[in-house]
Amino acid sequence: MALLVRNLQLTLDEPEEALLEKAARRLRVPADAIRRHTTVRRSLDARDERRIHFVYHLEVTLDGGAAAEKALLARQHLRDVLAVKPPPASSHEPGSQPLPERPVVIGFGPAGMFAALELASLGYRPVVYERGRDVRRRHVDVLKKFYREGVFDPNSNLLYGEGGAGTYSDGKLYTRVSDPLIRNVMETFCQHGGDPEILIDAKPHVGSERLPTICRRIRKHIEELGGEIHFDSTMADVRIEDGRLTGIQINDTWQPVGPVILAIGHSARDTLRMLSRRGVAMEGKPFQMGVRIEHPQEVVDRWQFGAVAGHCRLPPAEYQLVARSAAGDLGDLFSFCMCPGGSILPSNESAGLVATNGASPSKRHGKFANAGLVVTIPPELVGPDPLAGLAYQERWERLAFEATGGSYRVPAQRAADFLKGKASDGHLETSYPLGGQWADIRQFIPGEVASALKRGLRMLTRRMRGFAGKYAIIVAPETRASTPVRVLRGPTTRQATRTANLYPIGEGAGYAGGIVSSAVDGLKTAGLIISEYAPVKV
Repeated sequence: MALLVRNLQLTLDEPEEALLEKAARRLRVPADAIRRHTTVRRSLDARDERRIHFVYHLEVTLDGGAAAEKALLARQHLRDVLAVKPPPASSHEPGSQPLPERPVVIGFGPAGMFAALELASLGYRPVVYERGRDVRRRHVDVLKKFYREGVFDPNSNLLYGEGGAGTYSDGKLYTRVSDPLIRNVMETFCQHGGDPEILIDAKPHVGSERLPTICRRIRKHIEELGGEIHFDSTMADVRIEDGRLTGIQINDTWQPVGPVILAIGHSARDTLRMLSRRGVAMEGKPFQMGVRIEHPQEVVDRWQFGAVAGHCRLPPAEYQLVARSAAGDLGDLFSFCMCPGGSILPSNESAGLVATNGASPSKRHGKFANAGLVVTIPPELVGPDPLAGLAYQERWERLAFEATGGSYRVPAQRAADFLKGKASDGHLETSYPLGGQWADIRQFIPGEVASALKRGLRMLTRRMRGFAGKYAIIVAPETRASTPVRVLRGPTTRQATRTANLYPIGEGAGYAGGIVSSAVDGLKTAGLIISEYAPVKV
């Protein structure tokens, strides 16, 4: 047993060593009665710039062990002090049914990677097919060929390849999902090169420069455990017989299959269309669209931290904003994927499109901050076809590409000019690696989104002075915040509703929204397969 002491506060000028004494006062015991203390959570409370402070949760053990801790809790009611419950066991009991073939995982983003790792760890020797390339070759294709030479590779880009779209994000590891498996995900990242600080930070992130190495180490671990990962391997077609997936075509070769985990990510539009033609059940779902807004990081720091901006213990500031009902019947305009000290990145998977995303390095020390400003598009707005949202997204992405002369530059406009309905001119500085081009942003987002953005920017500027001022640049479109399609699956079997033996998971299947929730979804499906089938005999 141990005790959890919550909500201990430190000012910016108090050292962490002061936590021991604060915990002792909270417990009403001498400091030397505490045998051990460990930080389990740390956050920054900047809601009031006049008293910005850190908030800690500590796990504490007392001299005398569990008996002393139980006696303390029984003796007196203590504010924010709880008994620590042991974490639930996460291992799975293997099933007995023989596997017809080794498990297959399609896609090696967070969902597929963690599903494969779980299967490999328990002796199931999964075979992974990833249409993109390993992270080292992918790095060359993105940073040299695309960024420097403007040559886009549809099979090796910021979305396709080892680690999926998550590899070139900043690795945000916070999620609104509450699940015991989240700890498993965090520890896996630490074991393969992530900073241990992610285990305690309230809003952990790995950093864009660290993710490639972590992905490569996880892949090597899977291979050491008997799994296989094949790159440049696209699932081009499937064979479904009597409502059951019985074969897949990888590039030009057909093969029979056992259980197939579908972890294709949010932008494998060609794969979704192929599966729909083959009768896999899907539905349209709400998705987000909007723009990216970019400010100098020092401006964001002043908004959030006021007079203490620049203090040595303060991280680069971030924000989470909502303009209530700015989108009218569509609801709120809200910030998404805020990237302090980061960059705006291209997030197209096909040639001839422009779409945006954001990322930050681990130290978040870049000159600019950016965030998505999006509204939720209901499926009925885009049409009855389950895949109508894909075409809707592509329409705006293609317009953006064509408007910049096919250069992959991003359309940009000063926020103040957008509000005034005037063209921007002069020097354009943006973190987008392929550069930007002044344009009328209204041409690249739906009318409903443009109206919501106009109202929302004015509302947010009243809250954060200058939010839509002279330093703010908006770029468009932001279309990949979430997938507009859900591949239907059974709630208990986790198999596609009309296609047995196919297990849709992760963000691309419509069941997650980020690295951690995708990884958790992959772990759960892997666990179900483990509980049904026996391990592979070598």
